[in-house]
Amino acid sequence: MTRFLVIPQWQGSPAARAMLLADGALAIAGDLPRAATTVLDVPIEAGESLGTGVHRLSSLRRIRAQVQDAGTEGTVVIGGDCGVAVAALAAQDTSGLAVLWCDAHPDLHDPDTSPSGAFSGMALRAVLGEGEPQLVLSPGIPRDRVLVAGARAIDDAESPELDRLSVLSAADLTDPESLRRAVADTGAGRVWVHIDVDVLDPSEFSGVSDAEPFGVSVSALVAAIRALRESVPLAGASITGFAPRSPADAVDDLGAILRLVGAVA
Repeated sequence: MTRFLVIPQWQGSPAARAMLLADGALAIAGDLPRAATTVLDVPIEAGESLGTGVHRLSSLRRIRAQVQDAGTEGTVVIGGDCGVAVAALAAQDTSGLAVLWCDAHPDLHDPDTSPSGAFSGMALRAVLGEGEPQLVLSPGIPRDRVLVAGARAIDDAESPELDRLSVLSAADLTDPESLRRAVADTGAGRVWVHIDVDVLDPSEFSGVSDAEPFGVSVSALVAAIRALRESVPLAGASITGFAPRSPADAVDDLGAILRLVGAVA
């Protein structure tokens, strides 16, 4: 049975209603098998930057330590903000691992370029081993083993970094073979799949803090991930960014979430 680790972390988000991410994570947890699910006790306080360019760093460090203790090998991690993916990858062996980052925002800022100071916008840069030393992967995942899929809201400061990575558009994800080839080209023996749900098209999924048009459909993303799993094992996965504005809104979107969970579990 797949193991699930629920991390209702909101401290990495720049959103005005960031705590909705905790509500979203807990809503998903309610539909996961209880015996296979662990919910971390995330601190409610925002935390301090501790003299760095990362807001709420003290809380992010505490949560990362909890994730390290819990372990994430072969686990589906449920967030919370995108920063939980970095903590999850830091808790396992990343040698020979590729990372597929499905997100409307490429999350390639560092503390010097980030307009918000929020760690979620720096998450993929941290996966590459760059940024605030207390939060980055060490060693980082090599660029030739990182793929970005569905990014379409890209800040100027992120563009040079994105140009150094393999990129798939939302349209590319409608062809499962494109994703399979792209991951195969990395030469990796395993892949970690990260999904921020804002990669989905807003016409199908509304429970995000910052919706971006022209995303991928739920069906296309599920099909692409299922096809990918036929050619390379999943080391684990993270699903983040669910921020329903009410319990009723959560119910409306949970069907899509559970289809994504089924694709990676």
